[in-house]
Amino acid sequence: MSRIGKQPIPVPPGVKVEIQGTTIKVSSAKGSLERSIRPEITVQEHDNTLLCSPKGSSKRVMAFWGMTRSLISNMVMGVDQGFTKKLAVEGVGYRAAVNGSVLTLNVGYSSPVEYRLPANITATVGKDNSITIEGIDKELVGLVAAQIRDIRKPEPYKGKGIRYFNERIVRKVGKAGGK
Repeated sequence: MSRIGKQPIPVPPGVKVEIQGTTIKVSSAKGSLERSIRPEITVQEHDNTLLCSPKGSSKRVMAFWGMTRSLISNMVMGVDQGFTKKLAVEGVGYRAAVNGSVLTLNVGYSSPVEYRLPANITATVGKDNSITIEGIDKELVGLVAAQIRDIRKPEPYKGKGIRYFNERIVRKVGKAGGK
């Protein structure tokens, strides 16, 4: 039995769920998300809760059961509350700016790096040179944060670069110097 798969998914008020065969559409005032699920899993709606159940008992189906429940739960939570990831830009002269849907990063290269944000993702830059990425799709928010971090990964000697806000960089000792 999947411990995750058998848990019901609460549907908050204001969130609308449509189930059509293997396609699930979740929508609210923030936006809508649609996902196709595996045919081995069935989803039923019972008074403001969603229940996932497997059509078999193989190990593969049980793995899909828990994964499908997590994906649907993330969709419901995303359209209700949204997801955020926060990045910190550290380094002398390192800056970030947002203009519309383009994030401009000055992170030590000879010219600024421009990153185009996807359609349902917004980014804001704080006074402390932090980048906050927001959206309703958890997978897309994490992907965008990882791609922005890959532009200039934090280096272990001085800690310069773009890192997640809760990420801890293990610092290395530099050269010992002359004797």
